[in-house]
Amino acid sequence: MRTRQSFAWMLAGVLLAASGIVVAQDANQNRTLIVNGQSANVPVIQVNGRSYVDLEALASAANGSLSYSGNMIALTLPGSPANANTTSTNTTSAPAPAPAPATNPGFSPAFLKAGIEQMATVREWHTALAAAIQNGTPVAANWLAPYRNQAAINLRLASVAIQTNSDRRAFQLLTNEFQNMAKLADNYIAARTNMTYISPDALQNDDLNQRIVACGHSLGAMAASGQFLDDGSCN
Repeated sequence: MRTRQSFAWMLAGVLLAASGIVVAQDANQNRTLIVNGQSANVPVIQVNGRSYVDLEALASAANGSLSYSGNMIALTLPGSPANANTTSTNTTSAPAPAPAPATNPGFSPAFLKAGIEQMATVREWHTALAAAIQNGTPVAANWLAPYRNQAAINLRLASVAIQTNSDRRAFQLLTNEFQNMAKLADNYIAARTNMTYISPDALQNDDLNQRIVACGHSLGAMAASGQFLDDGSCN
């Protein structure tokens, strides 16, 4: 108890001598007291070279408060240890904010299913073309058209299923694969139309075909892992 009373008186004296308070040096008269940038007229008394002020005036000037209990006087100022302890206690007891939920970096189930169906259709399209070339069968647009049409439908279904950023990025690779496969088929249809000889092993030396095969492997690996990873094969 005595310690708190002594602290109140000592704090009043320290506040007058500290840098946060400026007091004129004339004795026993009202002067302008500046506390935390706010000014107020309060009685100032000088005794033995020391300056003293009325506690109530000091509390009012500093936006603080006084409380009395028996022979004790408690002076509470903004930013005092009592307030700091209360703030610290409140801060400690307050629950920590919950971490934000992590975004899903992988594929959404709907897109993954649509993407797998699209890859299967393109693979069937490629197999039909490769079989015709290897067997010397004339490559015609009419019997390849169903594969192309189904791949176009599945690609649209995949676009509707896009939900995540990984879905969106993988869809671009699916689109690249579809466009390359269409170009490959058109090249051999045009060669057949122009009566150009097509070697049975023509696809083995075709750079576009090799890109399609590599992209198919890359897309298959992504589908298996459920994560987007562009290795450049489909670009």
